[in-house]
Amino acid sequence: MAQTPSIPKGTRDYSPEIMVKRNYIFDTIKSVFKLYGYMPLETPAMENLSTLMGKYGEEGDKLLFKILNSGDFIGNIPDQELLEKNSIKLTNKISEKGLRYDLTVPFARFVVQHQNELTFPFKRYQIQPVWRADRPQKGRYREFYQCDVDVVGSDSLLHEVELIQMVDEVYRRLKINVRLLINNRKILAGIAEIIGYPNQLTDITVAIDKMEKIGLENVNAELQEKGISEDAIVKLQPILNLDGSNDEKLKKLKTILQDSPIGLKGVEELSIVFDYLKELSIRTEIKLDLTLARGLSYYTGAIFEVKALDAQIGSITGGGRYDDLTGIFGLKNMSGVGISFGADRIFDVMNQLDLFPKDNATTTQVLFVNFGPQEEKYCLPLLQQLRAAGINAEIYPEAAKMKKQMGYADKKGIPFVALVGENEIQSGQITLKHMLSGEQSTITINELIHQLK
Repeated sequence: MAQTPSIPKGTRDYSPEIMVKRNYIFDTIKSVFKLYGYMPLETPAMENLSTLMGKYGEEGDKLLFKILNSGDFIGNIPDQELLEKNSIKLTNKISEKGLRYDLTVPFARFVVQHQNELTFPFKRYQIQPVWRADRPQKGRYREFYQCDVDVVGSDSLLHEVELIQMVDEVYRRLKINVRLLINNRKILAGIAEIIGYPNQLTDITVAIDKMEKIGLENVNAELQEKGISEDAIVKLQPILNLDGSNDEKLKKLKTILQDSPIGLKGVEELSIVFDYLKELSIRTEIKLDLTLARGLSYYTGAIFEVKALDAQIGSITGGGRYDDLTGIFGLKNMSGVGISFGADRIFDVMNQLDLFPKDNATTTQVLFVNFGPQEEKYCLPLLQQLRAAGINAEIYPEAAKMKKQMGYADKKGIPFVALVGENEIQSGQITLKHMLSGEQSTITINELIHQLK
């Protein structure tokens, strides 16, 4: 007996019903990206390991999927090296390529490689899968999609404002109620400076970024473990618990960070962004959150995170400003800013809240019942007319029993069935059945096109 086929752990098949919903999300996000002048970009699924290694930290390197070299990849390896079982040393000799871990590093590589062909500021969006050799668990997969939008080659804060507008527009169209959290890494650097630990910014930000998950008490304990003194932790408390409106928080921060030039620069940048936003109609709640740090160390300015208000799930969008991401490939001082929409989490939220359009679950709007060869010939030009008008239509491929054809339409969720038999051919009309209500009407092909459009 043949073994039942399966797929690798941490990957998924997407059925047509799920793909229709996923494409609705992708198409919505993509349409908003294009409104703001961003252009599509795709990079290869695999990159040279020299491009990927060392860009995500030691743990990230372990999560890279490596691809074996073609041919006799082990033939030239000395027996002694094989016996040593040094996997890292061996991998360097038998594998030169790997699957991309994210879209950001390949994007930076692309910008550096094609810098003389690009027009700066360079605005691109990218919607592609990425791979991580992580332990599969609920909500965490080895293959998943990212929807990134970035602009590089400009330090204008107008880009931060545009990203916020795009977040607002995407979630308005998807009908998800969200809150956008914003902070600035320069403010966090200023806080580390005034509590006396400027060189431990990473330790401090990694700890406070866990505030929502583990609570203030555990954050303080982690800071102590990292060598932050009790006095410094005490100084940090009123800053982390800062309340009031966004303007009130910024005003208090000006006083708190008055002896930190970098901290004041962060306050100034956020103040400018908030001033621009006051001139715009933004539906999304925007909150300055000083516990927002985002773990990636390459962020240098504004940082964003978006939370769904009506569903228990982590952030569904995140990003920020990075001043020298392309520097890892030798192109210095190329500032950029971007955000990534988490398609998988957005899908989960929309499914949970039943937000997908009801008429979006099918690709076919009308099915023509097949009564035989004569009727097939008559129906084919009618189908052509419908498709020319942009209406998705199909005919059952054979003159099967009516019950079977109706069952096909029902299972596929096709809302209308067209019956064209001898009487309809003679009268030049169509009997249209609404599958949900069971109602039937007799109409012409032009009336059908008008009704379905």
